[in-house]
Amino acid sequence: MSIDLTASDVNCPVSWRSRPGSFVSLMSLYESNYIRLAWLVPDLERAAATQISVVDGDCPLHLAVEERSRYTTTLRLTYVFDDEAGSLADPDLLIRVYRDARLAEVQACARWHRHALLESLRSQLARDLGDRWLRNIMLNKWLDYCVERGHHFPALAAT
Repeated sequence: MSIDLTASDVNCPVSWRSRPGSFVSLMSLYESNYIRLAWLVPDLERAAATQISVVDGDCPLHLAVEERSRYTTTLRLTYVFDDEAGSLADPDLLIRVYRDARLAEVQACARWHRHALLESLRSQLARDLGDRWLRNIMLNKWLDYCVERGHHFPALAAT
């Protein structure tokens, strides 16, 4: 399934009754995440199981497809940093893509132990907005950043 790269999340309808952190706005956020992920990985069904996108001026972006089923794909998206203790994935997001519903949701992310400021921000926002909202806002903004930097994961060539 190929995604229209001209799609924009500007057209994601949000009910006038929704508020940040509500179920309605969370579903709109999942829809926006799906659109933004499609900018990065336009043909998720034919993406390689593991890929690395390398662009000037940014860290290599790692994509690993962990599971594919009829209607969903689960993938991991991260940067990998090397330090004295070894390799560190940060942020380390596990994303479930519901292809039939055109939604993408962060199911899990590693805590940001490495960055004290991000961890304190995460702790504050978690109290205010809830973990799901926080994880998915983070994905939404990070996808924008990655696409702006030029990251892209092409599909495998047809055989």
